Amino acid sequence: MKAPYINFLKNLLIFSLIIITIYIVLSYLLPHNYFSMALPFLFPFYIATTLISYHLLLKALHKRFSKFVNHFMGAIGIKLLWYMAIMVTYVLMFRQDAIAFSINYFILYICYTSFETVSLVNYSKSYVSQNPPNKT
Repeated sequence: MKAPYINFLKNLLIFSLIIITIYIVLSYLLPHNYFSMALPFLFPFYIATTLISYHLLLKALHKRFSKFVNHFMGAIGIKLLWYMAIMVTYVLMFRQDAIAFSINYFILYICYTSFETVSLVNYSKSYVSQNPPNKT
């Protein structure tokens, strides 16, 4: 199980560098009020949350595929509540940055959730084809 996790970590870091580069380029092209002052802290937050979630879902996939879908849906629900709690807390504490933060936060949420989901689906397809489930 370490090899797929290490591979995911490498891909996630490359993906994050690409997203960071896009944000840096856009910061020179767009007005500064489009970017939250918390943006540099959002990247490590999303990377850490994505890594933890992927690791737990990978463990669930290796234990029993039939329960993987339940774990996957539960993880998405928990992460959504976690992300919402962080966003609401930040917006209530820093009202002047609320709009820029919410937009940046949502864009990163879509990017990182899509990346994790695509990675999990691709890995689960290859894992199931190599390890077909028992019919008992």
